[in-house]
Amino acid sequence: MSDEIFSAYLGRRKTASDAFVAGDITPLHEVSTGCDPATILGPGGDVVEGARAVNATNAAGAARFTGAERNDLETVHSGEEGGLAWWVGVQRSVVSMVGRDEPVPMALRVTELYRREDGAWKLFHRHADTLRES
Repeated sequence: MSDEIFSAYLGRRKTASDAFVAGDITPLHEVSTGCDPATILGPGGDVVEGARAVNATNAAGAARFTGAERNDLETVHSGEEGGLAWWVGVQRSVVSMVGRDEPVPMALRVTELYRREDGAWKLFHRHADTLRES
């Protein structure tokens, strides 16, 4: 049963990712933790610590996007055990951004960690960096 619950959460996470690249932070905030510890290791090389700072960083990031032609999440592997879960994969997007005339292609290697909080899965860590195409 718990695998089904986590699979349903990953569906909500994909919806949140789609909304994020359209400039809407609300669905991501709904699936993200509000409790510490929380971290982002962003594609720009930054390290953000603490739920409040992570959520503020995510809001600022979403504000830079105005839509996406494509936002695909390719799973390498995912799973859950006890109160922790993970998703590892590649995010391939073609996005529109504030101040940019042309769509911007992005390919990121992503690792996300989730924990159970009050019976629900919550995102508490994301590491994303540029995928090196071979």
